Amino acid sequence: MSNTPMPNILVTGGRGSVARGLSSLLAARGVPYRRASREPDSPGTVRCDLTDPATFPEALAGVRSVFLYAEAAAIDAFVKEAVRAGVEHVVLLSSSSVLALDAADSPLAASHLAVERALLASPLRTTLLRPGSFASNALGWDWSLKSGRPVHLPFPGAYSDPVHESDLTEAALAVLADPALGGRAYTLTGPQALTFTAQLALLGDTLGRPIPFEPVSREQWKSEVDGYIPGPYAEALLDFWAASDGLPVDLTDDLERLTGHAPRTFETWSADHADAFRA
Repeated sequence: MSNTPMPNILVTGGRGSVARGLSSLLAARGVPYRRASREPDSPGTVRCDLTDPATFPEALAGVRSVFLYAEAAAIDAFVKEAVRAGVEHVVLLSSSSVLALDAADSPLAASHLAVERALLASPLRTTLLRPGSFASNALGWDWSLKSGRPVHLPFPGAYSDPVHESDLTEAALAVLADPALGGRAYTLTGPQALTFTAQLALLGDTLGRPIPFEPVSREQWKSEVDGYIPGPYAEALLDFWAASDGLPVDLTDDLERLTGHAPRTFETWSADHADAFRA
């Protein structure tokens, strides 16, 4: 019989930045866990494709808590297998976009909302982590910065609340570790509401050079991202940016309550990822 401890926690989306960070924190604390991915890329990672129910039983065997990415394609089957396997708690990485009135019809929110509803209708204790904008969205500018070309912005004055992925990792750890924190929804924002131009200026300060940008039309931006961002999703992004153009987003203190410290700033994120923008 193996002396290897049974995994208490399943971490899905194992190749994602939050899942990788969470796995590192669990390992450092000696917490038994199983990392899972649609395409396992490291020893010990099991295959769990959230669109393929055939991969669920092995991934969930012996698990009591799950860190789950919001893939809706087979969520009913995942919930059924999780209940059968004896899972007690699911922590979902959702999105604050579900709070919009048109969430069910929005490509940005529909999948997250469908997974939330399936979990909340189940007997599983569910914790919802709803981040706003990931600071890592700025990585989409790396090609322009490396090539020396201006960043194209359809709405330069659109605000967001960039959240450092390390804060999301710590928030997930907190609700997995402390049962008293689970079973509710948290809206997770960064410490500041920043426009795209403000983010570029802060990133430029980190890199030691100004970052030029150029306002472009909706149609030009859509044509440039064609093949990378599906049309309906691109339209939803443009509508989201238009709605926040010149309007700071609301901030919460949920991250600080979970992690015990103020959220990391965009300056911190820029310093942590500066190499990604250097040629």
